Amino acid sequence: MAHIKVRKPWEIKDVKPVEEKVYQKRRKVIKQLGLMTGGLLAGRLFTSCEKEPSIIAPTPPTTPIPSTPLADKTFTFEGMDRLYPATLNPKYELDRALSAEIDVTRYNNFYEFIPAANLEKEIRYDAYKYVADFDNRDWKIQVTGLAKKTGFFNLGDLIEEIGLEERTYRHRCVERWSMAVPWTGFPLAKLLQFFEPDSKATHIRTESKSNAATMIGVREMDWFPWAYFEGLRMDEAMNELAFVATGLYGKPLAKQNGAPVRFVLPWKYGYKSPKSIVKIEFLDSEPETFWHQIAPDEYSFLSNVDPEVPHPAWSQALETKIINGDVVKTLKYNGYGEYVADLYK
Repeated sequence: MAHIKVRKPWEIKDVKPVEEKVYQKRRKVIKQLGLMTGGLLAGRLFTSCEKEPSIIAPTPPTTPIPSTPLADKTFTFEGMDRLYPATLNPKYELDRALSAEIDVTRYNNFYEFIPAANLEKEIRYDAYKYVADFDNRDWKIQVTGLAKKTGFFNLGDLIEEIGLEERTYRHRCVERWSMAVPWTGFPLAKLLQFFEPDSKATHIRTESKSNAATMIGVREMDWFPWAYFEGLRMDEAMNELAFVATGLYGKPLAKQNGAPVRFVLPWKYGYKSPKSIVKIEFLDSEPETFWHQIAPDEYSFLSNVDPEVPHPAWSQALETKIINGDVVKTLKYNGYGEYVADLYK
């Protein structure tokens, strides 16, 4: 396999990291002007790595990306513009600068939107080029299983019911790169409580959108068990850190980042945070998950960030920051032990 040299985010001269204080100032201006566009991130990756952290980053396109009538459409409902940017929750203030928005919206992996040929070329971070035809408007979530409220629920109605806030979280990929991300959304616990789960429900299972007509990865990589499915223990899902994201950088999510709704679980590896969720099921037993079904020795159900538990192909002791290329030590639970360590005694 030929090696392809791709520039790192910190090698692109026109990309500069955004300090949090600068971003907060910008948020106020954006809110005053009422400017609305789309943006976001995630991480669900499956590949072999080298002994030390190695980053494969996308090169910005040199020619315009073809557009379609849906190319610039993100999830909307009447009055949504007044909700962004949301108020920042200061409790989750970070100890590092936020990653640049261009990195967050382009340096992400969404297998449903990656051509099969790109995996052979080790190009997995250009999903933004293939999302134009994906229709994420009028989004509904199906709720089934052990809950009082089941059926189909309009995402806009749920947002109106629960409300939005902004949180800044560290994000850690199993491929040993990390980011600092400002998410907009609401606590997962509030969403689950709205459906009034039965006391017998011990787990939830999620399912993501899968459409071969508009998702090139689903169409070309039919050896994967689509649709993408994930799971959590109920106590994990109800933890205060577990977050439902509908936006990023004070704007609605971009399609390549999991629009219009995804989970964010900052103490777990990125692939545990499913994107473009269309179904939530309440269960009384542990469900199978997508990557565990494919490679059970490599992807556990829990998948907590832990420097002492290596992936079979590489160590997890170090990570590379997608902001400046610094290689740093990995923190257990991605540094969120005070919130989640008691879950795993």
